[in-house]
Amino acid sequence: MLKNSIGDAINAVKEGKIIGIPTETVYGIGVDPFSQSAVDKIFELKERSLDKPLSLLISSYEEISKLGVVSKIPDVVELYWPGPLTIIVETKAKFANGVGTNNPLTIGIRVPDNDIAIELLKNTGPLAVTSANISGNENILNNIDAKNEFGSKIAYYLEGESVLGSGSTIVDFTKDEWEILREGPLKWPPSYC
Repeated sequence: MLKNSIGDAINAVKEGKIIGIPTETVYGIGVDPFSQSAVDKIFELKERSLDKPLSLLISSYEEISKLGVVSKIPDVVELYWPGPLTIIVETKAKFANGVGTNNPLTIGIRVPDNDIAIELLKNTGPLAVTSANISGNENILNNIDAKNEFGSKIAYYLEGESVLGSGSTIVDFTKDEWEILREGPLKWPPSYC
């Protein structure tokens, strides 16, 4: 039986706090993407440059329709979600500064392949996320190491450990020709794409 209390994590997000989130790629930290103060806390905690925007985790492919996405997304993306694929798309939605880019409005989106994360996201809606480490340091893969790194600066740590140990593949769909921005565990394009 899981010791996690999704309710505690949901409440922390509503209060504008940072929570720890397990995913299949790396252990992450997340906040409400519409709360400027919460987003600012993540940048401060990670010592992260403001020119490195946060992306979103969402609970399902269908959630894209709620994000004002205007980019054309290949149907094949649905086959790789949940999974280690982040797509960069243009959107009409406006998030807190530091989540996506402003000119034009673009956002990275991913559906994690982790049941705990999915359950959380079904209740919170999209979360602005990044890896749970100081910028430039090695990835953290579980809640125990994340707690050792950040302690009480993170309000709640959901239990879990990544199985892949590296960041997702990132593909930019904002232009006519897609572009791979980061090679990760998923090889893109699929052979039949």
